[in-house]
Amino acid sequence: MPASLLAIPLLPLASFVLTLLLGKRWGTRAHWLPIITVLISFGCALAAFFRVRSGEIINQDIYIWIQSGNLTVSFGFLVDQLTAVMLIVVTSISALVHIYSVGYMKGEDGYYRFFAYLSLFTFSMLMLVLGNNFLQLFFGWEAVGLSSYLLIGFYYEKKSAADAGKKAFIVNRFGDFGFILGLFLIFTQFGSLHYQEVFSRVGALDGQTISLFGSQINLATMIALLLFCGAIGKSAQIPLHIWLPDAMEGPTPVSALIHAATMVTAGVFLVARCNPIFALSPFALNLITVLGAVTALFAATIALVQTDIKRVVAYSTVSQLAYMFIGCGVGAYSAGIFHLFTHAFFKALLFLGCGSVILGMHHEQDVRSMGGLKPYMPITYWTFLLASLSISGVPGLAGFFSKDEILLMAFNTELGAGKFAWAIGTLVAFMTAFYSFRLFFLIFHGEFRGTDHQRHHLQESPLVVTGPLMLLAVGAVTAGWFGIPAILGGDNHWAHFLEPVLGHPHIHVSGTVEALLMGGSILAGVCGIALAFYMYRLKPHLPTLLAERMAFVHRLLSNKYYIDELYNNVLIQPTLAFSRRVLLRIVDIGCIEGVVNGIPRSIGVLSEKMRRIQDGQVSHYLAWMGGGALVLIVVLLARI
Repeated sequence: MPASLLAIPLLPLASFVLTLLLGKRWGTRAHWLPIITVLISFGCALAAFFRVRSGEIINQDIYIWIQSGNLTVSFGFLVDQLTAVMLIVVTSISALVHIYSVGYMKGEDGYYRFFAYLSLFTFSMLMLVLGNNFLQLFFGWEAVGLSSYLLIGFYYEKKSAADAGKKAFIVNRFGDFGFILGLFLIFTQFGSLHYQEVFSRVGALDGQTISLFGSQINLATMIALLLFCGAIGKSAQIPLHIWLPDAMEGPTPVSALIHAATMVTAGVFLVARCNPIFALSPFALNLITVLGAVTALFAATIALVQTDIKRVVAYSTVSQLAYMFIGCGVGAYSAGIFHLFTHAFFKALLFLGCGSVILGMHHEQDVRSMGGLKPYMPITYWTFLLASLSISGVPGLAGFFSKDEILLMAFNTELGAGKFAWAIGTLVAFMTAFYSFRLFFLIFHGEFRGTDHQRHHLQESPLVVTGPLMLLAVGAVTAGWFGIPAILGGDNHWAHFLEPVLGHPHIHVSGTVEALLMGGSILAGVCGIALAFYMYRLKPHLPTLLAERMAFVHRLLSNKYYIDELYNNVLIQPTLAFSRRVLLRIVDIGCIEGVVNGIPRSIGVLSEKMRRIQDGQVSHYLAWMGGGALVLIVVLLARI
C-alpha cells in the first residue's frame, strides 16, 4: 500500500486530534496544522488520480477489522476511477474551505474547535469514499453525520443552531435505518460485505425473491431500495429533505463544505458505487428517477421566493442533488457523478460568495436588506456572477455540460420515467436560472436597502476570503471541459474515464435530436435569466405585485409547503405525547422507577414496622415467645 495513499485520510485525522488537544494553546494560529495537512492530502489525492489514470487500480486490505463467526471485515482501501474523482472533489473543496475559514471565522469563540471539526469531517468523508467494503463505508457514513452535527451546531449556545444540528442528526437516522437493513440483507445473501466479492456475484440476485408480509418481493429491488433509503437521508431528497435548509444555522464555510462537495453527495456516491445492484432492478431505477424529478421541482419552486441568502442556495442544492439522482436513475451513473463534480465548484463558490456578502453586510442574511453591492465588492460580484451563470447552464461553463448530459440521458433512456424526468429537468433548468439571478440582482444591483451603518462599513472581503472564491471560479468555468460531448467537437473524456466502473449507456437519439435537446436546455436557462432581469431590474415593483395577487401560492412556497408543520403535527407531537403519557408516566415512572425505588421503599417501611417490636419491654417479649410457641404447637398437632 503506497504511503501517500494512507496519508490521504490519516493526515486530517492526526490534525483533528492534535488541534482538539492543543489548539487552545495555539490560539489564532490553530488553523495552520489543519490547512497544511489537508493541502498535503490534496496533493496525495492528485497523485492517486494520476496513478489510476495510468491504469493502476488499488484494492488492498490492511488488517482484519472484525472477525466474528462467518463475518470477516477488513480495513482496506479501494482506489478506482470513481474513488479518484471523489478524492479530488473532497480534498480540493475542503482545502479551499479551510483557507476561507481563516478570514470568515476570525475572532470567533472556539476558533480551534472549528478547525478541529473541519479536519474530522474531512477524514470521515475520505474514509467513506476510500473503503473497499460496505462496513467501512458505513463507518464513514456515520462519522460524517457526527461531524455535521458538530459543525451545524457549532454555535451551540444559539438555540436555532443547536436544534438544526439535532434535526440533521435525527432525520438522517431514519434513512440510515434502511441503509443498515440493506447491509444485513447483503451479508445474509453473500456472506461478505466486501465490494469485490459482492459485485462479482451480484448476478445471483437475478430472479430471487424475499417474502415480506406475505408477498414475494424481488430481492435485488429490496436491497436497492434499502440502500437508497440511506441516500435519501444523506442527500436530502423527499421526504427526508427537511434537515438541509435548517443546517444553514452553521457557519457559512460549513454550508459550503457539507452542502457542496462532501456529505450531501455521499448518497449519490453510494448509488453509483452500488450500480451493479441497482442495474438489476428497473423498478428501483424508475423510482429513483421519479423521486429525483419530483424533488428537483419541489425544491426549485421553494427557492423562487426565499429571502434568506443561504436558504436560496440550500434549496438549490436539494434541487441539483436531485439532478444527480436522475442521472443515476436512468443508468447514466457517470453523468450523475459528472454533475456532482461540477456542482462541487459552482455551489461551493455560491455558498462562499454568500459568506463574503454576509461579512460585508455585518452578518445580514436577508436579501431584502441588500442591493447595490457591486461597486463595494467587485471580486465577490464577478465570482458570484460566474457561479450563477454556471448553475444556470450557460454554454461553455461547467454546469452546462453536466446538466445537459443528464437531460440527454434522461431523454435517451428506455426506462418509463425517463421522458418525465427530462421534461421536469428542463423546467427546473428554467427555474434554476431564474432564482439564481433573482438572488444575484437582489444582492448586487439596484438601490442599497440596508442601514447607513452597513453602507458606511461596506468593503470587499480580505484576500484570504476572496482568494478561494477566485480559485473556485476557475473550477466553475472549466470543470465541465472534461466532458465536452462529441456533438460539440469533444470526446467526453469523463465518460470514458469512468466507464470501467460505472459503464456508459449507448446513445440512441440522432445528432439532430441531441442538438434540439441541448438547444432546449440552453433556451430554458436564457429565459430564466431574462425573466429575472425583467422582474428585478426593469420592473422591480413586479415581484411585490405578484406576491400580493398570488398571496396563497406565495405563502405556500414561503412556508415550504408546510412540510415541517405537517411533520410536527403528524409525527413529532404525537411521538412526544406518547413519550410523556406512556413511556414516561407508565413505563419509566410507573414500572422502572416503581421497581427500582419501590422495593427499597417497601423494605424501609417493613423495617420501620418491625423495629417497633424491639421496644425493650420484657412482657412484650414473653408475649411474642408465648404466641410463637402456641403457633408451633398448633402446626405440630395439625400435622399429627
